[in-house]
Amino acid sequence: MFIAGLDIGTTGSKCSVYDHNGQPIKEVYQEYSVSITKEAHTVNVNLIWNCVLSILNEISSEIKHIDAICVTSFGEASVLLDESDNPLTDAYLFTDPNGEAQCQSLVDAFGEDFIFDTTGLVPGKMYSVAKWLWIKHSNPQAWAKCKKIALIEDYIVYKLSGVHQIDYSLATRTMAFDIQNLSWNKKILEFAEISESLLPNIVPIGTIADRLLDSVNIGFTNRPLIVSGCHDQVAAAIGTGVLKEKTAVDGTGTVECLTAVFKSGVNTKILQKCGYAIVPYIDNLYITYAFTYTGGALLKWYRNQFAPSEDYAKFNLSVDNEHPSGLLILPHFAGSGTPYPDSLAKGAILGLTLDSTKEQIYQALMEGPTYEMKLNLNKFAQAGADINTIYATGGGASSKEWLQIKADIMEKEIITLKSSQSGTLGCIMLAGVACGIYKDLHEAAKKLVLIKDVYNPNPDRVKEYQCLYKEYEQLYPKLYL
Repeated sequence: MFIAGLDIGTTGSKCSVYDHNGQPIKEVYQEYSVSITKEAHTVNVNLIWNCVLSILNEISSEIKHIDAICVTSFGEASVLLDESDNPLTDAYLFTDPNGEAQCQSLVDAFGEDFIFDTTGLVPGKMYSVAKWLWIKHSNPQAWAKCKKIALIEDYIVYKLSGVHQIDYSLATRTMAFDIQNLSWNKKILEFAEISESLLPNIVPIGTIADRLLDSVNIGFTNRPLIVSGCHDQVAAAIGTGVLKEKTAVDGTGTVECLTAVFKSGVNTKILQKCGYAIVPYIDNLYITYAFTYTGGALLKWYRNQFAPSEDYAKFNLSVDNEHPSGLLILPHFAGSGTPYPDSLAKGAILGLTLDSTKEQIYQALMEGPTYEMKLNLNKFAQAGADINTIYATGGGASSKEWLQIKADIMEKEIITLKSSQSGTLGCIMLAGVACGIYKDLHEAAKKLVLIKDVYNPNPDRVKEYQCLYKEYEQLYPKLYL
């Protein structure tokens, strides 16, 4: 048996194929372009669909029989379809500048508390419903022809299976989904004058849609099951085995996102104040996201500015494995994420003297985002969603020096995994459960999620970092509050 995970990203898609023994067989990645202008940030969904077809055709050239394909995608962006299922507009990305006034109209109508308590989101223009209202206002001709609305994952599922459905986690990214009742919120839709009939049916994560349509000719000798996966951040959590409360996955790429699992009964007012989402997950659990816009981006900035010809591995060797850098860097070089969402915040480097070295600055650029994640962990704990174990993924997980810094500052066990493709692996696990290879995700995790290394806090360095963290947690309030 062969199962596939299809991960639809903002600028490219990849598909991984595993056999029933949990062995990776093949992976294909292809890119497409996005349009970023002053007026709009969009992606053409036809490019995405054609990319998916090309990827699956390449897979089928070697593997003729696939039992199930599970799909995950980035969130928020959606596509309007006409009566012939043709896209009426491009999909507006989460970074798109439009929708501010429309989001404010929702806040004026319902209040921030109602929106958060109902949808699990602090209101923002990035979410789908704000874009839908903006399209109604700016492009009424397209809206008048709209017969279906789909986010990217469910658009691909629909194109492959003919079934229009969306999972809980991706539906949450619309700001029109009721996380309490697990349904579209009628009050929000009525205010927006959006018919629920336009929207996909809502299903749990990992629900089978149907088999591949006969009309989709991509070279397989069978008709694989098509499975609705989840939002890509949720897929990454599944793919790292983060399936129970008090666990989290820390993905460090250009940005850093920590996805944490918790059960009901937490202090939602703290979550709301800090900008944390509440997303229905599995087994009656929830997920939330903490993030900083500058994780690996800071290291890239350093290299580009001071040593563009050098390799990161050489920089990493300069990190002091026994002591902190002694500097404090506020990592808000592109605004701040949680727990102080502030697009106007700026970065800062403190503690410089004539004796400071470039190596210390590089190490401090690793420490800054990690202090920021500790701020978030402490906020989680205050809300009753404390985290004990963290799994590390992304490019940052390849740096042993940074992983030890994370363990020492966060005072948590940091675990790395043998597979670096947590998103597609999460889809593989969901596909395996859907077609009966695994009883549930917990069994799938035991077979597929393999530990590589464990980093435990160094007691001596922990004490030094504790003193520096006390100073760090005062930086943003003193500078901006």
